[in-house]
Amino acid sequence: MCAHRFLCCLAGCGEGTALLSEMAQEPADLASDYQFWLQKLSAWEQASSKETQRDTCLHLSRFQEFLRQMYELLKEMDSDAILERFPSIGQLLAKTCWNPLILAYDESQKIVIWCLCCLMNKAPRTSAESGRNSWIQGLLSHVLSAFRFDMKEVCLFTKSLGYESIDYYPSLLKNMVLSLVSELRGSHLNGLNTQSRMAPERMMSLSQVCVPLVTLPDIEPLVEALLTYHGHEPQEVLSAEFFEAVTEAFLSEKIVLPTSSVVSLWFRHLPSLEKATLHLFEKLFSSKRNCLRRMECCIKESLLPQAACQPAIFRIVDEMFRFVLLETDGAPAVLAALQIFTSCLVEALRKENKQLKFALKTYFPYSAPCLTAALSQQPEAIPQGHRLQPLLHISQLLREAVEDCTDGSHRNPFESWFLFVHFGGWVDLAVEELLLREEAEPPAGLLWLLVFYYSPQDRSQQREQSMVELKVLVNRLLKLLRSGPLSAMDLLEAAESPREDPRPVCGQLVRRLLLSLLFWTPEGHAIVWEAVTHMAHTDAVTHEIVGFLDQTLYRSHHLCVEASRKLARELLKELQAQV
Repeated sequence: MCAHRFLCCLAGCGEGTALLSEMAQEPADLASDYQFWLQKLSAWEQASSKETQRDTCLHLSRFQEFLRQMYELLKEMDSDAILERFPSIGQLLAKTCWNPLILAYDESQKIVIWCLCCLMNKAPRTSAESGRNSWIQGLLSHVLSAFRFDMKEVCLFTKSLGYESIDYYPSLLKNMVLSLVSELRGSHLNGLNTQSRMAPERMMSLSQVCVPLVTLPDIEPLVEALLTYHGHEPQEVLSAEFFEAVTEAFLSEKIVLPTSSVVSLWFRHLPSLEKATLHLFEKLFSSKRNCLRRMECCIKESLLPQAACQPAIFRIVDEMFRFVLLETDGAPAVLAALQIFTSCLVEALRKENKQLKFALKTYFPYSAPCLTAALSQQPEAIPQGHRLQPLLHISQLLREAVEDCTDGSHRNPFESWFLFVHFGGWVDLAVEELLLREEAEPPAGLLWLLVFYYSPQDRSQQREQSMVELKVLVNRLLKLLRSGPLSAMDLLEAAESPREDPRPVCGQLVRRLLLSLLFWTPEGHAIVWEAVTHMAHTDAVTHEIVGFLDQTLYRSHHLCVEASRKLARELLKELQAQV
């Protein structure tokens, strides 16, 4: 008598999976129905006459609809909130579980299981909560086996083994799961190497049965085994409802899955990957107070960078980043998130593939391999005094890609810019090299790189004009820095473009240069508070300065002096209190 038959046979108790799309009733109506059905269940329990059975049958469809509505409400609450609102919910579900007419009707059995799973406490802290979990497991085991065996036979069998039924049911569920996991993984039975594969129909049924059970700790090994099961079938053998249930449970942190299982889930079910990416975006962009360190934690915890080591997964996540970037007109928070995501991806790839420059070609197929390889280096790892040459090399490769291509092709300027913004560390390095070098003339390659980053939509002639204006601005700022004591007002006046300038430098770039000069030079430290106070004249600019300070602390290799770090932290705290 194979234990896994208990679970597998359940698939035949109601073909298909109901779509629980009906809206829940108003709380008052549901509470009234709740009391009505609790009384009905008690009446049905106390009498077994033909009249009672007839009354039960007449009400089955309405009761099932009530169970559906209860589940829609329960799934949005934790177990403590459920018990506070419905103190007798356990009594109602227990009476339901022990009524064979209800369990035999349509999909009532499945919905009862879903409701019971909602009552499970995912992290029991007291003996009472652990006891309640065991009681629920017992009910689940009863529901799973109710129509497969005579319960008297089971009781006699378990007592002969020295077990009480209440002890036997949780063990039964665990053994069923272990048996199925072993079969899925091709276990060695009776010393013989016999690898068995389930039929696609059986896999589909098993996955459907697991839908309401995915959050049960005892079921997790089976969920993992199903996700990582790879047969030779041309079509997906697991149900979409199973993938959706696992995704919902994973994103709401009701289950913990190994990375391999999560990657398999997203690789096999595109909607799950899209939902996980949107869930990450919501966490990253729903609050204006998300610092870059918190962003990095959210991104790593999402497991998306690890999963994106698969090029097919990376392309989808990257396309979603592209869409958000376009929709928000290149919002700084989106750019920052994309750059952190890329950094986490490169870190994950380095653990898997030492020849990183060759691997990245498959992730950015529309870009020149030499450009992708150059950008994928770690700019912060390049020693001082050796940074200009890699920057000029990247600038040359980007310029060739941008100015040699035609509009409308798959290699248009936006594609080159989109690749470039993945690796934002090079922009930090370019600003630093531009401001801290001792040469009289700023290198043209650095000017082009910064103009392209901040104004990618410009055409070649517009870009050339912006480079001229940027060169004049940088020379003006550096001359002021070297001419003696630095004043905040003089610095801000020097940063303003003359009214007759045909094409002033992008305001974001100007503020980036000013802030960098203030924080990266000892002369700037003395006037940084006054200068920033004058610069932060609108909420938008204040948010921009907050973003710069956060980024500066996040990439702390620029601030090698503790005094600079302290200054950035204090100013960040002050400005955050204003917005």
